[in-house]
Amino acid sequence: MTRDLAVTGVRLTPVLVADPPLLNTQGLHQPYTPRLIVEVETAGGATGVGETYGDTRYLELARPMADELIGRQVSDVNALHALDVAVDASRVDGAVGGGGLRGAQTADKLRLSVVSAFEVACLDALGKALGLPVHALLGGKVRDAVEYSGYLFYKRARHPDGVPAEPERWGAALDPAGVVAQAKAFQERYGFTSFKLKGGVFPPDEEIAAVRALAEAFPGCPLRLDPNGAWSVETAVRVAEELGDVLEYLEDPALGTPAMAEVAARLKGAAGGDGRRNALPLATNMCVTSFAEIEEAFTRGAVQVVLADHHYWGGLRSTQHLAALCAAFGVGVSMHSNTHLGVSLAAMTHVAATVPNLRHACDTHYPWQAEDVLTERLAFDGGRIAVSDAPGLGVALDRAELARLHRRWAEDDGAFRDRDDAAAMRVAAPGWTAPAVPRW
Repeated sequence: MTRDLAVTGVRLTPVLVADPPLLNTQGLHQPYTPRLIVEVETAGGATGVGETYGDTRYLELARPMADELIGRQVSDVNALHALDVAVDASRVDGAVGGGGLRGAQTADKLRLSVVSAFEVACLDALGKALGLPVHALLGGKVRDAVEYSGYLFYKRARHPDGVPAEPERWGAALDPAGVVAQAKAFQERYGFTSFKLKGGVFPPDEEIAAVRALAEAFPGCPLRLDPNGAWSVETAVRVAEELGDVLEYLEDPALGTPAMAEVAARLKGAAGGDGRRNALPLATNMCVTSFAEIEEAFTRGAVQVVLADHHYWGGLRSTQHLAALCAAFGVGVSMHSNTHLGVSLAAMTHVAATVPNLRHACDTHYPWQAEDVLTERLAFDGGRIAVSDAPGLGVALDRAELARLHRRWAEDDGAFRDRDDAAAMRVAAPGWTAPAVPRW
């Protein structure tokens, strides 16, 4: 069996996937987003698949990492974190300033995002070799289905004229009525019973009105708002106080742990701190994205919910470690989403099934992605995805579709190989620059 588990080959397939014109505080989603599909082959014939970001700097690191993996045991996932692969810090945003929508980037975070895809691929291959689902390799599931939240965006009706793009399915959502219509369509098609709105796009009062409209249209449904750190402390406190009766939590209203801690302290003080009422919880996927950032955020009370993301943290087992630390500090756990395909959604579902203290619906962009690399799309039933008990992740690649999306990447002139929301916005609004933070 040991010989059968030796890695004999690794395939890296970068793809470009159609993305709708979704708005955020940094700009606009490009018509195509890069993703990287990682396949690991073993001597025994088992093949596993993983997925992560496909931007150039991730691909450049994945190639030497793939070479290092040949000959190793697919079961030796601990060794992935010690692979002797250098990271060029000059290629990392955080090394020269600017971290986009996921907080400050570092060389270590870049490495972990690539490691995550290799770990998932190895666990998928190992599960297939042993006849076990990935959740069993992680200790076993504690739930049979994982709940997801409808991820709402302000969006344009179409990408700018002259930009190559796929046909649009959803229509515009630029005001409260548009946001509610989007949520109703999501609920009808996927059965979501909670919703998250990506904010930081319009002045706060307009987004307050949108959340109020959602609360009226979906009474009792958990709601979240995420402006990606676009607000000042004062604005964040005001919005939290105005929406405290309808929000489940407020995500990254201000940028960075010190600002989040100040918002949390002021909300707690306004609540009295004596049990008269609870302050609105603050969530993050920006100021806590590595283990080094946990101590300050937790000891200062800056966040009450962490949105885990196995891409950020280096894989599924690190996500479990994060959840255990959150439980120790009394911090809640949810799950962040990036613009992902079905491979990542399957991996998210397996690890989410094993986390006892996951008490919030997970985020997912998946309904926005009309294209996928799987032979069968994962299906939502009542806003939930059933946890597969098939060996590995329980998914299979559609070779023809994978090849088609790779051809799109290969034929691209470089315009879309690195995600840049500000550049995409400049096509629609020449002269646009990503706004300084705080924006309001």
